[in-house]
Amino acid sequence: MILIIDDDTAVRSSLNFMLKRAGYEAKAVPGPREAMDVVRAEAPELILMDMNFTLSTTGEEGLTLLRQVKIFRPDVPVILMTAWGSIQLAVQGMRAGAFDFITKPWNNASLLQRIETALQLNASSSKAAEGTDFVLERSRIIGQSKGLMDVLDTVARIARTNASVLITGESGTGKELIAEAIHRNSRRAAQPFVKVNLGGISQSLFESEMFGHKKGAFTDAVADRVGRFELADKGTIFLDEIGDLDLSCQVKLLRVLQDQTFEVLGDSRPRKVDVRVVSATNADLRKRVAEHTFREDLFYRINLITVHLPALRERRDDIPLLARHFADRQAELNGLPRTDFSADALQYLSRLPYPGNIRELKNLVERTILVSGKPVLDASDFEAQGPRTDEPSRAERGSAYAGQTLDEIERQTILQALDYHKGNLSQVATALGISRAALYRRLEKYDIVIND
Repeated sequence: MILIIDDDTAVRSSLNFMLKRAGYEAKAVPGPREAMDVVRAEAPELILMDMNFTLSTTGEEGLTLLRQVKIFRPDVPVILMTAWGSIQLAVQGMRAGAFDFITKPWNNASLLQRIETALQLNASSSKAAEGTDFVLERSRIIGQSKGLMDVLDTVARIARTNASVLITGESGTGKELIAEAIHRNSRRAAQPFVKVNLGGISQSLFESEMFGHKKGAFTDAVADRVGRFELADKGTIFLDEIGDLDLSCQVKLLRVLQDQTFEVLGDSRPRKVDVRVVSATNADLRKRVAEHTFREDLFYRINLITVHLPALRERRDDIPLLARHFADRQAELNGLPRTDFSADALQYLSRLPYPGNIRELKNLVERTILVSGKPVLDASDFEAQGPRTDEPSRAERGSAYAGQTLDEIERQTILQALDYHKGNLSQVATALGISRAALYRRLEKYDIVIND
C-alpha cells in the first residue's frame, strides 16, 4: 500500500486516482496525526508526503513528520512533494532520510517511474541479486579483488531499476566501464547509451550541446542540432566529470533531471524525454557543496545510489590480471606475438603507487611492450619506462605536503609534471589521469603559463 499525505483534497484525490489506475493500492490522509495512525498500524510500502501543511508554511511540520516516520518505519521509502521555490526544504528532507523528492506540479509518468524505482530498490536491498540476470563483459571489467566484487554486486542490484547513480573514484579507476555495465544490464540496454564529458563543455555551449538548437538560434547555428538528452531518450545518459560543471549550468541541468523536460534553443516548446542518469566524478562533491561550488539539490538528485570505485593501489591483487589483459589486447590489436611477464616483473608492477590508476598501468604495459620488443618482460624493462627511481614515496610526499591546502598540493603536482614531461600537455594529462580539457581548466585556475 502507498500512503499519500497532503492537506489539499484535490492533490489527494488526483494522486489516489493515478496510483490506483497504475495498479497500486493507495490510501490518502490529510495530515500528520492521521498519517502516523496508518504508519503504526498498516506498514505502507511507500509514502508520498507533502512538506507543507495548513498549520505550517515553513515545512517544519513536514520535517517533524518525516523524522517520526523514520523512527517507526526506517526502511519505508518516502518521496517528498514540494514547490520548486521550496526545493531547499526538500534538500533538508533528503538529509533527514527521504528517498527522493518531486516538485509540484508533477509529471505523472515521471512520478510513477520514481515510485517504481523506490519500490524496486527497497525490495532488492532485502535480498541478494540473482546472478543469472547479470552479465559482465569479462573482456572489459577485469579483476577478482573484494573491492571490485563489492562494486559489481551493487551494480547487479541496481542495474534493472531506474535509479540515478553517482560513480565516484579517482581518475583512471574505470568509472565509464561501470556506467556501461549498469546500462548493459538495465531494461534500457537496447536503447542509446550517450556519454557526455561535462568537463569538456564550456558554459556558453552547454545548452546547445545538452538540449540542442534550431537553425538560426544564434550566430553560428547554421543547422538544427539534436542535443545529448534527446539522443539518449529511452536510454541512459552518462554525465562524466559532473563535478567540473559551472554553477550556472548546474541549475539548467537540475531542471531537466527534475522534470525530464527541456527546451531546444530557438524553440520555446518544451520537449519530454525518458532517460536514466548515471554521473561520475573524481571530486569530493560533499566538500564542494560545503564550499558552495556545487548545488546541494543537484547533489541529492544525482546520487540516489553511490558506487565508489577503489583506487588500483587498494586492489593490488588485480594488477597481474590487468597487466596480462592489456598485453593480450596489445598483441591482438597490433598483430604482435603474445608477451609474457616474469615473476619479478609482476612483483614490480604490483608495488607501484599508480596515481593514474588503471589508465597508468595500461599505458605503462603497452609502452613497455612496444619499446622492448621482448617475448618475456622483466622488472628492468618496466623500470626503464616507469616512474623515476628518485620519485619520493607516497608517505614522503604526504609529509612534504603537510600544512598545504589541496589547491596548493594540486598546483605543485601539476608544475612537477610539466617540468618532468617538458611541457608536453598530452603527456602531463595522461600522467595525472585527467583529460586535456580538465588540465587546461586547472592551468587557468592556478595561473600557470606554458612557455612556448
